[in-house]
Amino acid sequence: MSRLDGMNISGNTIFIPGSTSGIGLSLARALRARGNTVVVGGRRKDLLDQIAADDPGIDTVLIDTTDPGSIESAARQVLDRHPDLNVLVTMAGIMRVEDWHKPESFLASAEEVVTTNVLGPVRLIAAFIEHLRTRPDATIITVSSGLAFTPLAVTPSYNASKAAIHLLSESIRLQFEDTTVRVVELEPPSVRTALVPGQEDSEFAMPLEEFTAEVMTLLEAQPEAKEIQVERVKFLRYGEARGDYDQVVATLNAADPHGK
Repeated sequence: MSRLDGMNISGNTIFIPGSTSGIGLSLARALRARGNTVVVGGRRKDLLDQIAADDPGIDTVLIDTTDPGSIESAARQVLDRHPDLNVLVTMAGIMRVEDWHKPESFLASAEEVVTTNVLGPVRLIAAFIEHLRTRPDATIITVSSGLAFTPLAVTPSYNASKAAIHLLSESIRLQFEDTTVRVVELEPPSVRTALVPGQEDSEFAMPLEEFTAEVMTLLEAQPEAKEIQVERVKFLRYGEARGDYDQVVATLNAADPHGK
């Protein structure tokens, strides 16, 4: 059994909930092509059926990461079918443009974002951690964002949720130091996906194929990395460390088309 380590990133059994499109599906296919067993999870049966038809080598399971019962049911199915599971990627997430001037324009959205982006990963880790601790090499890959480090004005709840995932990742990594479980944080920049309307065609966003290829290269080249950072995200990730945080915030908000 190998983990995502060095030049050998095959032979793993990987569950990626929230991966019927976008970054999740792209990484699922790339990991499958490297010889891993991959299970894709999502809420829409039609999309799961299409994925299974397009690539019979990818297993699928219905899961709604906003529903604790659905997470528990999906976890049982995945572990029954794949008892050698050793990698969990907490991919599911949503992004909403919000106006915080009045509660009716943001409260419902904010609650949905926090439930999906924070409680979802927490519940997923709870459902799998006891199993992962039995594996000789196991990895939890959390998914934050460049916006965990530099705020985009129109997406407050999303920014906050991803900042929470960053510090959660840092914290549980410390707790798991006495186990076989590693915690790796994936930090995407804006990527051309359907995360929010218009992003798939945005020149501001990184092409999905380029992002996936760079992530796969980093997984191979940086086996001990705690954070997977493509070059494009480092502008946002390290503004405070470089001392140009205010300029980074201004540049991001002037250039990003979300909400415009």
